Amino acid sequence: MKVVFGSPGTRSGLLLRTGQIAFAGVSIAFMLSAFGFSNYTAFCYLVASMGLQALWSLGLACLDIYAIKVKRDLHNHLLVSLFIVGDWVTATLSLAAACSSAGVTVLFARDTNFCKSYSQFSCGKYQVSTAMAFISWMFVSASALVMFWILTSS
Repeated sequence: MKVVFGSPGTRSGLLLRTGQIAFAGVSIAFMLSAFGFSNYTAFCYLVASMGLQALWSLGLACLDIYAIKVKRDLHNHLLVSLFIVGDWVTATLSLAAACSSAGVTVLFARDTNFCKSYSQFSCGKYQVSTAMAFISWMFVSASALVMFWILTSS
């Protein structure tokens, strides 16, 4: 199998996974610190989706660290197929959560002017959390595309 940027068991793969964990964690932290986020389903879904994303990425980051440490190749069809399924599922869930949260945030900030009318709304935190979710999705989608490329090139 071809070794490309972001391949499992490489430093670049570990870098992608670390980015996924970091941005998902920041997204969760901002959303949890926002007042009243739990009253809105889209924001709860964002927290759940980013939590799943962080756990999946943490598991694969640990696997990457192990593979780097013992110099083990993770390029077999079964593992790469598992990585593809997991990455595509988490990427789809992350994009859906980020888009739904962005929709609610735009509704609050621009369409209904709730953010100006009600000062207790944490619209800035909602926006930052949503932006971090989109960045986390970019990392996981890059990883999913790399895994797909690796599988098809073998």
